[in-house]
Amino acid sequence: MRQSSFFAPTLRDIPADAEIKSHQLLLKAGFIRQNASGVYSYMPLGKKVLQKVEQIVREEMDEVGGQELLMPAIQPAELWQETGRWEIYGPELMRLKDRHERNFALGATHEELITSLVRDEIKTYKRLPVLLYQIQTKYRDEKRPRFGLLRGREFIMKDAYSFHGDHETLDEMYKLMYDTYTKVFTRCGLNFRPVVADSGAIGGKDTHEFMALSEVGEDTIAYSTESDFAANIEMAQVADVYDKSSEEAQPLEKVQTDEAKTIEDVAKKLNVQKDKVIKSLLFSVDEEYVLVLVRGDHEVNDVKVKHFFEATNVELADDETVLEKLQGPVGNIGPIGVENVKIVADYAVKYIVNGVCGANEAGIHYKNVNPERDFVSIEYTDLRFIQEGDPSPDGKGTIVFAEGIEVGQVFKLGTRYSETMGAGFLDENGKNQPMIMGCYGIGVSRTVAAVVEQHHDENGIVWPKELAPYGVHLLVLNPKKEEQHELGESLYKQLKEASYDVLFDDRKERPGVKFADADLFGIPLRVVVGKKADEGIVEVKLRKTGETFEVHVSELTELLKKQWAELS
Repeated sequence: MRQSSFFAPTLRDIPADAEIKSHQLLLKAGFIRQNASGVYSYMPLGKKVLQKVEQIVREEMDEVGGQELLMPAIQPAELWQETGRWEIYGPELMRLKDRHERNFALGATHEELITSLVRDEIKTYKRLPVLLYQIQTKYRDEKRPRFGLLRGREFIMKDAYSFHGDHETLDEMYKLMYDTYTKVFTRCGLNFRPVVADSGAIGGKDTHEFMALSEVGEDTIAYSTESDFAANIEMAQVADVYDKSSEEAQPLEKVQTDEAKTIEDVAKKLNVQKDKVIKSLLFSVDEEYVLVLVRGDHEVNDVKVKHFFEATNVELADDETVLEKLQGPVGNIGPIGVENVKIVADYAVKYIVNGVCGANEAGIHYKNVNPERDFVSIEYTDLRFIQEGDPSPDGKGTIVFAEGIEVGQVFKLGTRYSETMGAGFLDENGKNQPMIMGCYGIGVSRTVAAVVEQHHDENGIVWPKELAPYGVHLLVLNPKKEEQHELGESLYKQLKEASYDVLFDDRKERPGVKFADADLFGIPLRVVVGKKADEGIVEVKLRKTGETFEVHVSELTELLKKQWAELS
């Protein structure tokens, strides 16, 4: 491609709302342009990178027996109503009506639609398992689109779905997809970790996220210093390994705490450490009220509460409800004497000796609280967020945190959709069974942004070779000089014949502009035709390392072949 006619409009100034490097560089280098909040056009350079990611995904999916199809972006509301997600998915689902007032949704995800297709076409165990996938635009009405391609309202995704007649083949497919995603993201040049995760609105139980490590990631990963344990902070288990104080239990006593309601204020008022104070929070769990207890230096993990009760909705009760149910205001509530509300506590609470909790009276707390003596009808489980320095749940090392960008996720859906939508099959005994499903997603456009976050320097993008829009960037510094012009044209033809994908900068621009654009675009290999053109000598520069070589044109293709093979 000749750069003189190439549509790659670069920017001198970075837009003020571009907060992170990937957003800044993809805009500045002309890979993308914003059309509305969270909605982008992919310019020719950006489209080529997208196609590279898509090609890697297709190759790896096809290798394991995936079959590509394409489903519509617009979906009938009736399908979502069959599973109940029309009501519960929330405002992120973009809904619309046609001219006949029929309800539709723009596809945020395709579980309902793929299930409807398979239930109408597969009726026997003999045609299972099957793995189907698509690469398509998805739509979610994000409340606050930000970070460019990392959180948009329109984005490109690969979503795959598998259908099984038994859990054994689902387990095998899940492992296969886990390994396949590892290959995909390795080929994309990402530094990533697979982590245990929450399935969210999609449903299902077993799931892993693939997280690209990045300081701008919106998710926190908890991982072990000495093993391969890694989990999203929402799902990281906390080991029940606490030391109990040997101090003697004291008599329970009510004390005046006045306006002290926060953990910090109560601890200061009573001259105790925060880990002696019991934090009590009232939640609505599928419209049933539950009092959740954690230690004062810990935070309730509502995802764990949701999973413990196998609930759909978990919400913190408002102040009025707290007062009605517990007869005390927020900041003064506790489990002692409570009979009309279910109580659960984090493991750490049962090890507290002579602690503090609310007394369900304004301005009053209990001190010398000993859970094993003073609490009744209470169940203990893991309900808190893990913290840095905690023992790793697998018993190896301690926990440290890192930020990550979710680029993929694999789910075991089970029969969540097949049962509600009637997607069944006849087994070997002629008995109807619900299909068992898996779901596997990759954020294609998000992967592009994650790669830029990890692969850039102060001058621009540094693409891994498998994603680079072009393999070679050929620059003629002064095309007005006949020897440079002729050599540039000759090399352009020679490199294309050698099967290199070449961007040829034949523009009548200053050398400084050409070098700056080349750095910005991040193409791995640069060939510069300059002052030694009359000698048949050019310069080769590696974008990643900055290393340069002077080489005669007769040896150029051999050098490029060698350097390309060594690139990552």
